[in-house]
Amino acid sequence: MNKLDIFKEKIAAAKIAVLGLGISNVPLIRFLYNSGARNITAYDKFASPQVLVNIETLKNDGMIERAITGEDYLEGIPSENYDIIFKSPIIRPDVAPLVKAVEQGAVLTSEMELFFELCPCKTYGITGSDGKTTTTTLTHKLLSAHYEGTDTNVWLGGNIGRPLIDILPEIKSSDAAVLELSSFQLMTMKKSPDVSVITNITPNHLDVHKDYNEYIDAKTKIFKHQNSDGVVVLNAQNEVTSGISSQCIAESRKVRMFSVANSSVDDFEKGANGYGFMKDGKLEYVSAGANGIETKFSIERSELKVPGNFNGENLLTAIAACADVINQADIQKVTQEFRGVPHRCELIRELDGVKYYNSSIDSSPNRTIQTLSVFDGNVVMIAGGKDKNIPYDAIGPVICEKVKVLILIGPTAEKIETAVRNCDKFDEKNIKIFHFNNYKDAVQCAYENSVSGDCVLLSSASTSFDLFRNFEERGKVFKELVLGL
Repeated sequence: MNKLDIFKEKIAAAKIAVLGLGISNVPLIRFLYNSGARNITAYDKFASPQVLVNIETLKNDGMIERAITGEDYLEGIPSENYDIIFKSPIIRPDVAPLVKAVEQGAVLTSEMELFFELCPCKTYGITGSDGKTTTTTLTHKLLSAHYEGTDTNVWLGGNIGRPLIDILPEIKSSDAAVLELSSFQLMTMKKSPDVSVITNITPNHLDVHKDYNEYIDAKTKIFKHQNSDGVVVLNAQNEVTSGISSQCIAESRKVRMFSVANSSVDDFEKGANGYGFMKDGKLEYVSAGANGIETKFSIERSELKVPGNFNGENLLTAIAACADVINQADIQKVTQEFRGVPHRCELIRELDGVKYYNSSIDSSPNRTIQTLSVFDGNVVMIAGGKDKNIPYDAIGPVICEKVKVLILIGPTAEKIETAVRNCDKFDEKNIKIFHFNNYKDAVQCAYENSVSGDCVLLSSASTSFDLFRNFEERGKVFKELVLGL
């Protein structure tokens, strides 16, 4: 019997709780029901219109017995004696009712953990503070190009695209699955992808994680449960991942590394079996072969149409992840066709000589610093949003260097302005600072304070949850307002 058959036998009699009725857990409930589960209760803190619609649909389809909502929605869980509790990624595993339920014998898990436990094919997992969505997309495209015209399907899921759990029965052992993974999804992970990628680690999500160390620990869970055939891909330039690479090499793990800042394999940690770097305008990947270091792939950076060295790094990361599968032709095909991912330094339009860019994905200072590196100056920037309790000091000098008009919105507005004003480069004559409460006024201000040759950029350096459901909605609203000018 395969894993899925065994799971179906065990799940039929289980009493199950599913916490959170968001993007991933509704497909999870559908999968559990189709696998034979008949005793499922759904929980959600919020009784939003979408949650209520989900509850009604699941009840009408007979997939859940009950649904419990409200601020204290978790309190009654220990008394229910559940066999399995599936939590949404954002719920911490150490909240008191869940700890008590586990002490009483419940298994606490998640949709993503179940997918990795049951998935029959090779898996590629990508995490990191920045660049993981673009890297995940490029990895998927490289593998798809390689397997085009064959019976192998390359599935895309996790934090990007659709949850894959409810289509698990369609996945064959000869397929490949590429998944973007957040720190929240990784916190309780007990199984790792076959190929585990960490793009970089910088302070992030400290409004949910206890501290930076817990955040780092969550990210490293991506490779901690690999078997001896597992591959770890790490950033040689990032301080945290560079240290992790030394540890992994000491443990005799298969490590591949990358960095556009290094021009030679001599700059990389010894002991890795693959290196990606940029030299003389070329992106190159070399591997350790029988005859020493051998160049495996080489491509002109200019062939990748999206701007920024960080995008060159994203491509190197993706190449390193699937270097043992793809060929040079696959890389050429992807670089010729790839035009970036929406909401990532996305050119919306040019109006009166002013270019308008949407980079709503920029939910941290580090991400905004990377985006600003693409521009030479004359930037009118809209920034600010929900605070993740992370430092903003580093953003000040870059804004002073690149930005002529800074338009601030949301809870982090004061932190961003403080970082700018405390910077040694700050000169009140060189930068105008405005504050607004909504995007309509902010976009109008950007329009009125820009001239031909300028760039208007949405790069929030903060999450979107003060005003929007997610960064996609924020970017969509910005685009609509810009197209309406």
